[in-house]
Parts: sequence; C-alpha cells; structure tokens
Amino acid sequence: MSEQIVIIGGGFGGLYAAKRLKRAPVEVTLIDRRNHHLFQPLLYQAATGALSPADIATPLRRLLKDQRNARVLLGEVVAFDVANKQVILSDGVVSYDKLIVAAGSGKNYFGNDQWAAKAPGLKTIEDALEIRRRILTAFEAAERTSDPDKVREWLTFVVIGGGPTGVEMAGALAEIAHETLRNEFHSINPSDARIILVQSGARILPTYAESLSARATDSLERLGVEVLTGVRVTDVGDRSVTLSTPEGATTLPSRTILWTAGVQASPLGKALAAATGAEVDRGGRVIVEPDMSVPGHPDVFVIGDLANFAHQTGEPLPGVAQVAIQQGSYVADQIVRRQAGKRVAPFRYHDRGNMATIGRAQAVAEIGPLRLTGWFAWQIWAVVHLMYQIDVENRLLVLIQWIWNYLTRKRSALLITDREQPAATATAQPSLNLITNSGSLLRVSDIRERKSS
Repeated sequence: MSEQIVIIGGGFGGLYAAKRLKRAPVEVTLIDRRNHHLFQPLLYQAATGALSPADIATPLRRLLKDQRNARVLLGEVVAFDVANKQVILSDGVVSYDKLIVAAGSGKNYFGNDQWAAKAPGLKTIEDALEIRRRILTAFEAAERTSDPDKVREWLTFVVIGGGPTGVEMAGALAEIAHETLRNEFHSINPSDARIILVQSGARILPTYAESLSARATDSLERLGVEVLTGVRVTDVGDRSVTLSTPEGATTLPSRTILWTAGVQASPLGKALAAATGAEVDRGGRVIVEPDMSVPGHPDVFVIGDLANFAHQTGEPLPGVAQVAIQQGSYVADQIVRRQAGKRVAPFRYHDRGNMATIGRAQAVAEIGPLRLTGWFAWQIWAVVHLMYQIDVENRLLVLIQWIWNYLTRKRSALLITDREQPAATATAQPSLNLITNSGSLLRVSDIRERKSS
C-alpha cells in the first residue's frame, strides 16, 4: 500500500508540496477549509478594484485534477492525534503516514483584537471585498453630505503598517483618488482624499535596503500619500484612530482604517505543539528541525508561515511566498528520498529577492546586490508575479487586466458588494405602489405578504 501523505493547507507551501509528489509512489490528501488557492501577493489589487477575486483565486480541485495520486478534501482541522497518526477534522478523521502542516497565518492585532471590526486586515477574499466596500462607500458617503467636517472624515484613509502590503495599499488608494475616480463625482473632488500610511518603525519597508525605503517614501509622497514613521497606534475607534507620536498623542478623524501591520501563525501551530510537545515562538510558529520536521516526530513537517526555521541565519525566515514554495518542494523531495533510503540534507533557502510596487510604473526591487527602482523594477515585479500564478488562465486574465488598467488608468472591479444588506437600507424601503387591472392600488409590501402566506 502506498504511503499516505496528508497536507494541511492549500496555500503556496501545501500546493507546491502536493504537485511535487505527482510522480511519487504515494497517495496525497490535501485538506483546506476553503476550496481555492489564493494568490495573496495580489490580494491588495482585489481590495482596490484593479482585479476581480476570481483573477487571483483558483479552485484546488482544478489545480490537482490531472494528478491521479491526489485528492482534495474540504474540511476544517481542529486537532492532531500523533500517537495514532490521525488528523482530527470538525466532522471526522484522516489517517496519515507523513503529515505536512502548511496552515499559514492570519492577522495580528498585537493583543487588540477588538480593533479587527474597525480596521479590517487583508488575508482572504472576504477581507478584500470588505475593504473594497469600505473604500468605495467612503467616497459615496462623502458625496451625500454637505458637512465639511464629515466630508474630511469620509475622505481620510489610514493604512496601518509600512510593510509591502501597506505600501502597495497606500499607493493604490492614491491612484484611485487622483486618477480612477476623477470627474466621477459632482459634490466632492476625490483627489481631496487624504491617505496616511502609519509605520511604527523608523522607516517603511524595514526589511529592504535603506535606499529603497527612502525611494519608496519619496514615490508615495509624490502620489500624495502622507508617510508617518516612528508613530504607534494606541487606539482604533469607529470614526478615528489615536496615534502616539514623538510630539505626543494625536487623534485622526477617519471612517476608513485598514490594518496591514502584522501577521500571526494559524492556531493550528499551537494545536500541533500541544500534540507533539514542540515549542512555538511568540508569533505562534512551530520551531522546526533543519529538515523542517517537528522535533521528535520525523514524520510530521511544518512549512511556510507556520514554521520558525532559524537554522540558516540565526533568524526566522520571512513569511513570504517564495519561502513557502521552496519549503514545500523540499519536504516533498525529502519524503521521496527517504523512501529510496537516501540521505536527507538540511533545508537551504535561496533568496530570490524582494520587491514591492508603489503605483503606476513605480516599484522597488532588491535582487541580490542589485537595488532597482522605478519603471524597470515595476516591470520585473509584474513578470515575477505573473510567473508565480499557478493557473495559466489566471495568468492570462491578470495580464490582460493589467494592460487595460495601464492604458486606460481605469479599475474594472470597483463594485460595492455588501455581504449583507445594511440595516439603514433594510429599514428604508422605497414606498412603491402598483396599479392593478381593476384600478386599485397594490403596495409592494402586500405582494411580499401574499408570497409568504
């Protein structure tokens, strides 16, 4: 009987591990609580209307349909029974011979989880749709009010976190305000929008070279973004954010506050640690061995954002896609090598570089000793992000959409799609009446009552 390889998580690490085992003499079971693989590096473009969610998400079953030794299960993992080699789901169990846990990470509000409802983060398609709704609704609300203070409140956007996602989000917001929505409103000028990027550290993009951080700051400011560094968020309210600055505390009125400040490992990291006796770091990541296995459990591997791998440099590897991809491929290869009785070498990460886009034809890239900025860096960023799209159809859709956006300066997915109807709308139904053939008045509410009776 073939070895049963169970992979938890359909992100970059889990999916690359599964596909790498395509020709191996094993049976692969990929478990995820969502039915799709999400290309998270472009999620901010779905949140700002440049791309539709379907452009960056692909059903897992489609990606693995031609792999005969792989199956996909839609389910939620809640615990582990390592003694019996079982993964416990909310509605059943799955047995394994080898287990790869690639459950990823979520948002981290650093102990202030109450801020989540007021300052949404960006990790899922649902998050992107909610952020897009809030951004577009802010402009619509500003159009309908004549109070200058309320207009300023609606047109002030605060992005918390100066990492790549925050920088890309702030730049996209600036383009929406100054280019995309130009001349589309009558009572307001969208370019009056105030976009503020808040970073607690001394500079944005702190993991990049200082010269690139400075260039990114300059590019954002040219787009009209206010970059605040050395500023810490102390409170997030319904209509404001409180900041601690070197000059003292200050409160910024704002109706749209977005959180990109940090991530925290999936709770499955702590669940696995409890089952195996492994250690986790402050961020909930499992501290792994040089071969990505859990200490004392050579048949259990942790990869991607959920793993703390510090054996190479003394510092944990960053939670980026290329780390997860390389670790997923490595673990798959090591499983095959073990089956053949070959030596297992420690994992070695090969840094392919870092890059972030700031706006139209503006990006920064760090590739080995090279420091690139501007249009050329933007081209490299675009090519790399297209190459890493796993689905060919999505790659083509994104390319076509990018070309259209570049030529027209338009964003095709600026749609407000409420997850549920707002209470204000639900209680303010228009009073519509119909004239029947008999000449009598028939209210819409009467039709509803007759349908329900």
